[in-house]
Amino acid sequence: MIDLHMHTNISDGTDPPEEMCSRMKNAGVTLFSVTDHDAIAGCERIAAAREKEDPAFVFGVEFSCKDEEGKYHILGYGYDAGTEPVRRVVKHGHALRMYKLEARLAFLKERFGFTFPENEIRELKALSNPGKPHIGNLMVRHGYAQSRGEAIKKYLNQLQMKTEYIRPEEAISGILGSGGIPVLAHPTFGDGDQLIMGEEMDVRIRKLMAFGLKGLEGFYSGFTEPIRAEILAFAEKYGLYVTAGSDYHGTNKMIEIGDTGLEIAQGMPEGLRRFLADVRRLE
Repeated sequence: MIDLHMHTNISDGTDPPEEMCSRMKNAGVTLFSVTDHDAIAGCERIAAAREKEDPAFVFGVEFSCKDEEGKYHILGYGYDAGTEPVRRVVKHGHALRMYKLEARLAFLKERFGFTFPENEIRELKALSNPGKPHIGNLMVRHGYAQSRGEAIKKYLNQLQMKTEYIRPEEAISGILGSGGIPVLAHPTFGDGDQLIMGEEMDVRIRKLMAFGLKGLEGFYSGFTEPIRAEILAFAEKYGLYVTAGSDYHGTNKMIEIGDTGLEIAQGMPEGLRRFLADVRRLE
């Protein structure tokens, strides 16, 4: 069993990186990757803590991207974490997240009068990549919302920021420049409830391929069978790699380790077979 899309508390998951190997063993996963948002520190900590008997591990990352045509999540696998191209994109992503954190805290104070103790704000700013879930948890702790979901939907999402994003070509270039494999995460899911399929999906894939995209996430916890079939067909059409990931976030989401949908496949798709062979050579 494999799971190539998971998050730790370095981004918006709840599990410390050092606990991931034991969680994989308990779940029966033999190959995994951690893909924290705009961060590689969790992967570095896992690599440092791994022992010989632990499941195989591949460095991963998930860059949150946007351009004039929409949002994209670009996964990167097997990159050299010590090289400048991928680290430059991580640094850019972190700077953008810190800017958004400041803007969101100011918005909550000005619009709703929500304030937080200075020591808790310092803890937020000390995180590698603080986002809306972290602020939402803080709001629940202080009684400003009943749940993290309410905090985000009722309050945080009211702030409309015109802000810079990592562009998809920047993320893909950084991953390739560090020897990694760039993959489009959950390709059908766009911004919010947007579903991208058919010709729109075809255009998007071809545009990203022109930047150097090498694969599609064909197996994912949120996919229906028609969605999965379409993505696998596009991967076969363009000779792209295929990956499988759950998007596990610990207790922050009701998704189990290994929930990729891969178990229903009739044999292993050729794109996934090629990806596993090539990414293991990058270890």
